[in-house]
Amino acid sequence: MQELYEVGARRIGVFSIPVIGCVPSQRTIGGGILRECSDSSNQGAIFFNSKLSSQMDILQTKLPDSRLVYLDSYNPFLDMLQNPTKYGFEETDKGCCGTGNIEVGILCNRYSIDTCSNSSNYLFWDSYHPTEKTYNVLSSLVIDNKIKDFF
Repeated sequence: MQELYEVGARRIGVFSIPVIGCVPSQRTIGGGILRECSDSSNQGAIFFNSKLSSQMDILQTKLPDSRLVYLDSYNPFLDMLQNPTKYGFEETDKGCCGTGNIEVGILCNRYSIDTCSNSSNYLFWDSYHPTEKTYNVLSSLVIDNKIKDFF
């Protein structure tokens, strides 16, 4: 942020870490037989986000005329996981690609075997990455609530 400020940026938004323990890969690796969310990963994200927010507050006081805005993606993403139908999702614990439990990256494309036919029903595209619809919903939730803080 300091470097951005030094080259002239004054309005800077920084996204928090989302509910990382609930991505399909973390459910598979650390969620036990029931593939629950990984509490330790989520606690790590909460801890990091609290430190990020407080450091942004401190930095705000040191950068005259700046608007540093902490953009909480953790809680809106958590709401999407807990209330999927509110946002038009049907599947939240596995990705659209393959088994949806562990595949990622190059292994996931529209030609992959068992890729779902309608990714907009899924919160996740693969075992790590949200779908395009998820990003659209999440960015609207976060930005719509914080846009005023940039001015």
